[in-house]
Amino acid sequence: MSSIELQQLMVINKRNQLKRDKSSGLKRVELKLHTDLVERLEIEAAEEGLTRGQLIERILNHYINGDIE
Repeated sequence: MSSIELQQLMVINKRNQLKRDKSSGLKRVELKLHTDLVERLEIEAAEEGLTRGQLIERILNHYINGDIE
């Protein structure tokens, strides 16, 4: 597979993922974090058996709902 074909496939896959996310009520959010915070999130996510995104969503939900300990 050529690099052009691979790039085209990646664009199609991303487009399809965005469609699936939208139909599931999900919206992409991008943010920049310091490396040390990302590393802490990755460790915590692994310990909880979650993806980093799932952990961030859980943290935000707890914060928004006032469930912060």
